[in-house]
Amino acid sequence: MGEVLARHLDWLYGTQRFGVQPGLERIEALLSRLGNPERRFRSVLVGGTNGKGSVSAALASALQASGQRTGIFTSPHLTHFAERFRVDGEPVAEPELLAALEMVRPHAEALEATFFEVVTAVGCWLFAHADVEWAVVEVGMGGRLDATNALSPELSVITNIGLDHTEVLGETLAAIAAEKAGILRAGQPAVTAAMPALWPVLEQVGADLWALGREFSFRVTGLSLSGTALELHWPDGAQMLDLQTPLLGAHGAANAALAAAAALRLGVSREAVRQGLAQTRWPGRLEYLTVQGQGWLLDGAHNPDGAQALTDTLDALDLRPVRLVFGASADKALEEMVQILAPAVSDVVLTQAQWSPRAAEPGTLRPLWEAQGIPVREAASPVQALELATPARWAASQAAAPVVVCGSLYLVGEVRGVLLRQGAERRERWQ
Repeated sequence: MGEVLARHLDWLYGTQRFGVQPGLERIEALLSRLGNPERRFRSVLVGGTNGKGSVSAALASALQASGQRTGIFTSPHLTHFAERFRVDGEPVAEPELLAALEMVRPHAEALEATFFEVVTAVGCWLFAHADVEWAVVEVGMGGRLDATNALSPELSVITNIGLDHTEVLGETLAAIAAEKAGILRAGQPAVTAAMPALWPVLEQVGADLWALGREFSFRVTGLSLSGTALELHWPDGAQMLDLQTPLLGAHGAANAALAAAAALRLGVSREAVRQGLAQTRWPGRLEYLTVQGQGWLLDGAHNPDGAQALTDTLDALDLRPVRLVFGASADKALEEMVQILAPAVSDVVLTQAQWSPRAAEPGTLRPLWEAQGIPVREAASPVQALELATPARWAASQAAAPVVVCGSLYLVGEVRGVLLRQGAERRERWQ
């Protein structure tokens, strides 16, 4: 089975050559050929710029805690493709994944479907055949023309809205907000953590929209490397929910609050919300690991907003300055990211993800960090970067602080695989 599955995955990764082609025609045709599996479960769409995965994970955990059989679809994966599809918290098994690919492939080839369209269809088929009651589906890029928008969500979530993928979504926050508002449905419930200036754009759709800071709010009551404590409030003070989450920082608390509000709107009990948020697991996003006595903080921050959230969390945890392992995709706002991160960094090891052709070479990143006065070392691979970043290689006074790894989820996935000795799939990844 392993060899057969590998061949299908090789084919699937080969569809990355079609690139990103926004539009719903192919995915709707593909789902129709499969018998519309997306109609066999209830769904939630989670869009936004940052925090989509964290909110999806927390909401899925709350639904699962309420006794509902729950699927969650996220992207990209960190180390293994099956991570994109989880049922009640567990990645789908190889036999089910193989069956889905064998079912979807001939139709996808006939339609020349893109990589993400195929993956979306595979997820829908898997969830339908796993008899999930709910599927929490993370939007890929934008919203209006994203393949996931072929589903009919009973609730939609828009996390925050920042400048990312501007070449596709638009150059202004309002333009990007309009694209992301495409996942909202008139008359259907929705929640958002977007800034107040963008609420009018989102409200044009006519969804029953609750906004963080208007219909609900939160207050952080405790923060450590093990997680965050917060209170969820309604404006009239009539309801208040004490929550614990492993998600770190103020933005982690905001994501937890957003997921909690979404779950409550779906009818999940307060106790199930508490239990689900406490049990949330979302690897690679401000994830703290200890390996052979050394702490590592892994974060997929890959744009300026993500870099700012990471820096704010380091401040709140009183961890500055930190040793940093950094690598990013060449098409990101690298100079702005470096400017945001630099005040929190003592030294940096530059490297690149080995299986991401989009990765910037360390030599091209060096001048950006040196311009900020940060000492730099270069490593040809994540393995070498981890060796250079271990405390024995640096000043002993820094040994107590965790080493931070950030800049790209592809890099974080490869680093996590090395640290936990899990390995990673050896295929080029563009998406």
